[in-house]
Amino acid sequence: MNIQKNSPAVDHVTASVIQGALENIAIEMGYKLMRMSYSSIIRESEDFGAGLVDLAGRGLAESAQSTPLQSGPIPGYVRGVQKIMAERGEEFRPGDVVMHNDAYAGASHVPDVGFIVPVFYDGELIAFSAITAHHLDIGSLTPGSCGIVDAIDAYAEGLQFKAIKLYEQGEKVMPVWHILRDNIRVSDLVVGDMEAQIAAARIGGERLVELVDRYGKTIFQAACEDVMNHSERLMRQAIAALPDGTYSATTYIDGFLDHPDPAYRELPLCVSISVAGDEMVVDLTGTAKQIDDKPINMPLHGTVDIAVWLTVRSVLLDTAVHGHIPVNDGLVRPIKIVAPEGCLANPIFPAPTIARFCPGNQLADTVMKALAEVAPSQVSAGIGNLRVIAFSGLRDSEHWVHMEIFEGSYGGRDGKDGMDAVDTLYANTRNNPIEDIESHLPLRVGRYELREDVCGAGQWRGGLGSVREFEYLEDGGASIEGEGHKFPPWGFRGGNDGGSAGLRLDREDGKGSELPSKLPHTAVQAGDKFVCVGPAGGGYGDPILRAPQQVLEDVTDGLISIDTAANDYGVIITADLNLDEAATAQRRAD
Repeated sequence: MNIQKNSPAVDHVTASVIQGALENIAIEMGYKLMRMSYSSIIRESEDFGAGLVDLAGRGLAESAQSTPLQSGPIPGYVRGVQKIMAERGEEFRPGDVVMHNDAYAGASHVPDVGFIVPVFYDGELIAFSAITAHHLDIGSLTPGSCGIVDAIDAYAEGLQFKAIKLYEQGEKVMPVWHILRDNIRVSDLVVGDMEAQIAAARIGGERLVELVDRYGKTIFQAACEDVMNHSERLMRQAIAALPDGTYSATTYIDGFLDHPDPAYRELPLCVSISVAGDEMVVDLTGTAKQIDDKPINMPLHGTVDIAVWLTVRSVLLDTAVHGHIPVNDGLVRPIKIVAPEGCLANPIFPAPTIARFCPGNQLADTVMKALAEVAPSQVSAGIGNLRVIAFSGLRDSEHWVHMEIFEGSYGGRDGKDGMDAVDTLYANTRNNPIEDIESHLPLRVGRYELREDVCGAGQWRGGLGSVREFEYLEDGGASIEGEGHKFPPWGFRGGNDGGSAGLRLDREDGKGSELPSKLPHTAVQAGDKFVCVGPAGGGYGDPILRAPQQVLEDVTDGLISIDTAANDYGVIITADLNLDEAATAQRRAD
């Protein structure tokens, strides 16, 4: 371990104040974007990220209210842009704005487009203000920017922007803007969101200059080093508290369950975590090989690294225990990631990656399962993964597109039940209100409810999934990516596995069917309905140890049935919803 001590140019209090100011700048950038954006995926679901990055490409701060999978990759975006521009012999100049979405140069995947503003102080480049967001369409194979599960390579996934200047020294580069408008469906929404991103990133740059002006460049840079070193010390201390050793786990993703080739389905994700002193190596050797012509491959930088870092940080440095933790480059320094080239977790270009969302979240769950061996009281049981549907249609030669993220659920935890119907781990997006959907789109939400009587039984039960039904009021189509139809969330410490996800298309003509977790663009007619059944989290601890009164409350609330209470928990509840304590004691003894 070689952590620099506090710089003599700055004291700890000043460094902490500057760190707080950096965090507030990033948060302000995020809120500005939300209020200026056009699409619900940003405005309501908050599928965006904002951050500040130093000249070396190290993260200084990120927006706390945004999605970890958006904020976390921002330093990688910057490093990718720096590398590409250096190879071209290009330089950053005041007034420049650079657009970037290269999944093999730091970006999470193609629809997550980043806008980077170089920050100059007294004519010297000192940092970057950057903001990323998921866009409704990026000119891909079919309408929308998710569920493009039949993309055969990176070129089928949409427009690729590799460090492209949209503004040069304050002047719009108009040909690039023309290309955007001419090649993207719902271009008014998408380009409007992009302009909002640029405005928010510029605000971040202005606030950063004001901060440096207040304290001076020397103190500012020393404070940044000090706080990154502080975060590194916290992570090293947390790792050092674990016993040295190697801890492993394997989970599986559906892949393409309806594919005739077994190489496309039931694919393993393997994690082996080695702890030695205050350092950790996360080795993904054994993970399935990349799929050359299907887009469930995960970029090593932008998806895999974020899944690992976020999970390790959440487990080892839980804010409920440790308080506020500055999120910056220092947290990732003690963690090394190993992923064999050519596997799902480190694909080779031009392998497609647009549907990396769900397998990446499952990888985070696998890291959690490996850490459960060494930190059992700090993890949750298996999580229920997410689903994303791109709804779309055509009106008078004009497309409409809507992206809906369907919640998963958390597994039970030590002392707490799993959270119901929420986005999990690195996703962390927000629920899209029904009122917003129905007031803007030809869709009607017929059902939105908790999935009853299906959750992993345990001393602390798993979270409940949701059931949502979407009816088309006009002809249209949909593309879908999801996970967890084949493999339920894992139970832990004697808890039961959770419940698998499901998806059904009920046709107006009565010819509907059950669907796999991934569906390429499919035409639907007015009156057709998608019924989405969310997964239920795994249980934590032996169900027999759950307090009978808690079981009674779950029955009273309609979350589980009287039969489930008896069969899974050994708790006998009468028809008039009273606890039969004598019968319960006998049942549990038996």
